[in-house]
Amino acid sequence: MKEKPDVMQGTLTLMVLKTLDALGPQHGWGIARRIEQISGDLLAVNQGTLYPLLLKLEHEGSIASGFGASQNNRRARFYRLTAAGRKQLQAETRDWEQTAAIIARFFQVKAEDLP
Repeated sequence: MKEKPDVMQGTLTLMVLKTLDALGPQHGWGIARRIEQISGDLLAVNQGTLYPLLLKLEHEGSIASGFGASQNNRRARFYRLTAAGRKQLQAETRDWEQTAAIIARFFQVKAEDLP
């Protein structure tokens, strides 16, 4: 069975912010699992990458956290999007949409289309 690739560098921030925007407060494991599910289980979220990113986003003010009970009634840190995080999500979304449009041009170009 083929191993799932890790999330591409530079995309995890957008995925985390979008997950929290769409689903509301989540604990770290929940964020990772939702990203994997949304990808159709094609991606694997590395915990050693996710938790430092969550700490960084919290330090920057894009997310906030607090403790609560998980689904199995264990104490867990839940993360939520802040107003600054919503602005960051909008900016990151615009950047990725522009990048995707540029890359799409390369897939569509033919030699005869070039000057």
